[in-house]
Amino acid sequence: MNKTDIADALEEIALLLELKGENPFKIRAYQSGARVLGSIEDAELATLIAEERLDSVKGIGEALAQKIAELHTTGRLEFLEKLRASIEPGLVEMLTVPGLGPKKIKALHDKLGVKDLAGLTAACNEGKVADLAGFGEKSQQKILEGIRNREAYGRRHLWWDAREVAAPIVEGLRKLPQVSRAEAAGSLRRGLETVGDLDFIVAAEDVAPVVEWFTTLPEVKEVTAKGETKASVRFASGLQADLRLVPAAQFAFALHHFTGSKDHNVQMRQRALARGLSLSEWGLTPTEGSNAEEVKANDEAGIFAALGLAFVPPELREGLGEIEAAEDNKLPDLIKPADLRGAFHNHTSASDGHATLAEMVAAAEALGWEYLGIADHSKSSFQANGLDEERLAKQVDDIRKLNTSGRFKTHVFAGVECDILADGRLDYDDATLASLDYVVASVHNALGQSEEDMTARVIRAIEHPATTMLGHATGRLLLRREGSKVNLGKVIDAAIANDVIIELNAHPVRLDLDWRLWRKAAAKGLLCAINPDAHETSGLAHVEAGVLAARKGWLTKADVLNTRPLAEVRAWLEKRRGA
Repeated sequence: MNKTDIADALEEIALLLELKGENPFKIRAYQSGARVLGSIEDAELATLIAEERLDSVKGIGEALAQKIAELHTTGRLEFLEKLRASIEPGLVEMLTVPGLGPKKIKALHDKLGVKDLAGLTAACNEGKVADLAGFGEKSQQKILEGIRNREAYGRRHLWWDAREVAAPIVEGLRKLPQVSRAEAAGSLRRGLETVGDLDFIVAAEDVAPVVEWFTTLPEVKEVTAKGETKASVRFASGLQADLRLVPAAQFAFALHHFTGSKDHNVQMRQRALARGLSLSEWGLTPTEGSNAEEVKANDEAGIFAALGLAFVPPELREGLGEIEAAEDNKLPDLIKPADLRGAFHNHTSASDGHATLAEMVAAAEALGWEYLGIADHSKSSFQANGLDEERLAKQVDDIRKLNTSGRFKTHVFAGVECDILADGRLDYDDATLASLDYVVASVHNALGQSEEDMTARVIRAIEHPATTMLGHATGRLLLRREGSKVNLGKVIDAAIANDVIIELNAHPVRLDLDWRLWRKAAAKGLLCAINPDAHETSGLAHVEAGVLAARKGWLTKADVLNTRPLAEVRAWLEKRRGA
């Protein structure tokens, strides 16, 4: 295991111990150990373990050092496995309900005998939770709402997770000798933030071996259909997948049809009918009595061309004006992953990240980035080990020294993710904020404020001269928590008026600001920054999800600050600060 995986294991131990009501000091020891690991580089960790010197590191005692070493060398920990087995699975599942932490779950278990979500639902419906000290009627209703949302969320999966499942399957299909073409379709191909199921379109003549390969994949838990043209399976994760087999001549039509969306397909069929043609997954054929000729297409571009349209990228196929734009040849030149030259919202082990400053910069350099912004949490985010003024000043000094050392080609900008307090004030004084290259202002607490209060709060922060960009505008966590109630129209207008960027937070669980708002916002002059919100080196790759969301929002390279070269970004930030 690498140090990020080990830190995750230590945090899981702390969580499970809290569910059991263990000694708070023991719980904090594991939480502290996870944070300390973040400040040790991987190579150094390996050396400390090999030389049996890990317990010499402040914050890691002998017992913890032994557990870390076991995880590092074997990839497993007997203590953790036994701990998992000692806790009823239903209690761990209850952690997925927003607002329910380990302490509250333990109270529900001890005082009401609640062991799982079914029992929790019954206790809420009977009013027992409201009568419990520390809960009340409002908490009871929030728990019920959270359970209902969880049930709805359970039917969908994050795009990022679905992509991880789909990619090797597509690769495997393409390697089969019977297969001439294979693609993933559906909402995954369109880049929707969440995916209901997977669709694979395959061109093959000898279909039996392809169906057999698909239905016997190791991750398949259940085969729900198995025929000559279609097979359906369900994976252990609950994700369902359909395999559709077509002759090579029909592949482009099937791919277009099953990519969708429904609204896009309806508009395309209407356009075809107006030309005497019928469009379906089988082809583009003349309607009865029409003088039109059947259209053959080797790819989707041929289908669009036959209907007098420019090729519409899959991300835009939502029935939101892409047909009209394609007819007028006014589709945007959408941003591409290669256009990004850096990113601003990233964390290190100084707050709640799992990698050191140097490790994050090295990872950015490996990606070919010209710059990397470090924006660790501010002091009010105590749960994220936020930086007080002294620690922030030291980090800024470390960044300046790293830049002058010439150790990396990638330039590092010194920033912070500054909490927007409940009344809209920022978490530091003006002098502290002025010492930074930029400020990402974000809401992390009091998420349940009224729309009026939250809107006023966010706009007050936007109007602060030090604010460079607004982080994750609604605070939503996909499939886990709805966003705060906030008038985004007013927030967007305030950002434009104050020359403040709104980020497209690319973390797969956020993707906030939502892609549905970007087309109009960018047309009005809002500038975007696609930020990974990375908490470890691998998290920098989240920009891929952000770029996909930006493409769905019709954004071009010109709409995004971090497509600009270092000199331009530096000049923009200096001008914004009045430097």
